[in-house]
Amino acid sequence: HPGKEQATRKELRCPDPACNPYLTFAALLHAGLEGIENGYELEDSMDSNLYHLTSEERKEQGIVSLPETLGEAVDALAESTLMRKALGDHIFERYVELKRKEWDEYRIQLTQWELDRYLPVL
Repeated sequence: HPGKEQATRKELRCPDPACNPYLTFAALLHAGLEGIENGYELEDSMDSNLYHLTSEERKEQGIVSLPETLGEAVDALAESTLMRKALGDHIFERYVELKRKEWDEYRIQLTQWELDRYLPVL
């Protein structure tokens, strides 16, 4: 921004408000340290409102969406060598196992909305 060339500000808005703050901080800290150690370059800043872009525009700009479900998030976590390294094998494996069980339990639940929406059709 003009007049603020010396200012530095980075935001990370993707953590869910319901996230575990300790795991989130561990992940961010470990990712940051890995970036420093390996000389990763920061992406260009996003000055436009991401929510106003179409899915095609996001794709053209190389913007990848976050997982949409807990199941998708756990699948991504299970593939993360960074998180395995950050948490250690034992904690990492137990956490993934716990979250898979949580997802399995969640996805078989019926909500009132589903009953109201689909029961009359049957």
